Amino acid sequence: MIVPGSRSQALAASLAAALDDSLAVPAFDRFPDGETFAAVPDAVDAERAVIVAATPSNDAYVELLQLQDAVREAGVDEVVTVLAYMGYARQDRAFEPGDPISARAVARAVSTGTDRVVLVNPHEASIAEFFDVPCDVVDAASRLAVPLEELETPLEEPLFLSPDDGAVDIATTVRDAYGGGDVDYFEKTRHSGSEVSVEPSDAAVAGRDVVITDDIIATGSTMAESVAVLRERDANRIFTVCVHPLLARAARTRLEAAGVARVYGTDTLERDVSAVSVAPTLVGVL
Repeated sequence: MIVPGSRSQALAASLAAALDDSLAVPAFDRFPDGETFAAVPDAVDAERAVIVAATPSNDAYVELLQLQDAVREAGVDEVVTVLAYMGYARQDRAFEPGDPISARAVARAVSTGTDRVVLVNPHEASIAEFFDVPCDVVDAASRLAVPLEELETPLEEPLFLSPDDGAVDIATTVRDAYGGGDVDYFEKTRHSGSEVSVEPSDAAVAGRDVVITDDIIATGSTMAESVAVLRERDANRIFTVCVHPLLARAARTRLEAAGVARVYGTDTLERDVSAVSVAPTLVGVL
């Protein structure tokens, strides 16, 4: 049985179809005092529950814990938790004395209600070590090639760019899945405490279609700056692709204003730019 969190209903449905498994219909509510409520009436006769949840907010984490507890209370033997998007994952170390390692704190909480966790492209793979139960990390970046393959006008001399040299693996994965093109990354140069410039490290961009890849687009600030540099260098079409389209605040508008041709993401976070599902990637570990 696949149990969707309220923010992962499309992904859960796709996963249920891919696995030929039943899809639960949870009940979600909120009490007058603001407390959330999540129940799973369908869980009574299930042996295994796969809870699919994105946790971009505190409420989402509470909801996940309630779903886990609900299926346990119903007598489910095995609980698997798929964290399609793990909130707090970027707080993976203590930067100042007295700081929490928030990723570890929420991982421990999630571990109490599940037998196993599956993470989709966490900020760092090492985050899996924070869980007190077995944790698998899956890479869904190859799925980002699908909307690029479906473009009415194919990419011309495509260049796949990562935001820095530490994220080249995602650009390479998307390029390989697409089937051609070059890979490069942006180099950042800090000129002052507040001024940072970015530019491609080696590859020429003039007249080429460029795909900027990343694991997550949050505020879109760095991505928009990168787009501006590419436009100054006469790049042709510029696409941005990411596994997790968080798109906080004015991120989407910022990218559109910068001149992006299209923004593509997956359904780990369900947005209007979620052009492809990560369900086929999850099937292999479930």
